[in-house]
Amino acid sequence: MTGDDMQTPYAVEAYGLVKDFGSFRAVDGVDIAVPRGSIYGILGPNGAGKTTLLRMLLGIIDPDAGTRHLLGAKKPIDMVRMVGYLPEERGLYPSMKAYDAIAFMGALRGLPLAEGRRRGRALMTEHGLGTAVDKPIRTLSKGMAQTVQLLGAIVHEPRLIVLDEPFSGLDAINQGKLEQLIRRKAADGVTIIFSTHVIAHAERLCERIAIIADGKVRFEGRVSDARDRLRPQVRLETRRTDGPWRAALPPDTRVDGTVWHFTLPEGGVEPLLKALVEGNAGIEALAIERPGLHDAFVAIAGETVVREMDEPEQEDAA
Repeated sequence: MTGDDMQTPYAVEAYGLVKDFGSFRAVDGVDIAVPRGSIYGILGPNGAGKTTLLRMLLGIIDPDAGTRHLLGAKKPIDMVRMVGYLPEERGLYPSMKAYDAIAFMGALRGLPLAEGRRRGRALMTEHGLGTAVDKPIRTLSKGMAQTVQLLGAIVHEPRLIVLDEPFSGLDAINQGKLEQLIRRKAADGVTIIFSTHVIAHAERLCERIAIIADGKVRFEGRVSDARDRLRPQVRLETRRTDGPWRAALPPDTRVDGTVWHFTLPEGGVEPLLKALVEGNAGIEALAIERPGLHDAFVAIAGETVVREMDEPEQEDAA
């Protein structure tokens, strides 16, 4: 990497990316900027265009319009040795030993085979797969095989790691292990980009996200900024159900027995609290809840897109 490459604060930049497959527009004018050393999520339903976007960013396919820079390079393919990539389509040679599979993937990125084998053994031991080092891939569980492929994507110690739907097919334990690995790599200054249709993963891991649907970016920025698009929600429980204090409740208030739900007023809760106390409402509980990323996603992308994300997993052909 040259000195010029380090002048930009972004590991990946893309402006106006467009990709058509015949009459179908898979990616439609996408702009994103991924800060160096960040964990960046591309969030959207299956078929939204996430995989096509990642492939364009990496130089696997070329856009029909737009520009992209990868680690400062105008031609992403020039930085292939600095990138680790786990595609959505998993694939390992069934007869190959696990540590050899890791070494082979490293060799494709310029890592000497002997060093790849040494690192492969060490990585498998570090990640709790020491007993499977010499086993053929076909004898491993799905989760173990996916971990091996992930280790193969990082064995050459890349500065950028791109993971396409990395949590798909993993049980909760292996998902947790993958999250830990992502955090450790980011703590070492490695930039992580991953696509997902599971909002919870993005909320737990990401500093910045791009919400994509129908090939378009609906939101790009910090997770906190996405959540701040919605005002906090208030949950109020009172002993009394009626009184002059009810006039102070906002128009959007919903009631369930003695529990009141409403959006935090622009002026805060102090004027309401005053009315509740003076009106002897009898405050039993008062909680202010900040909206989660799921709520923000619904507001940004719409209920239809959220329903698509909740559907069973399928191939993200776009």
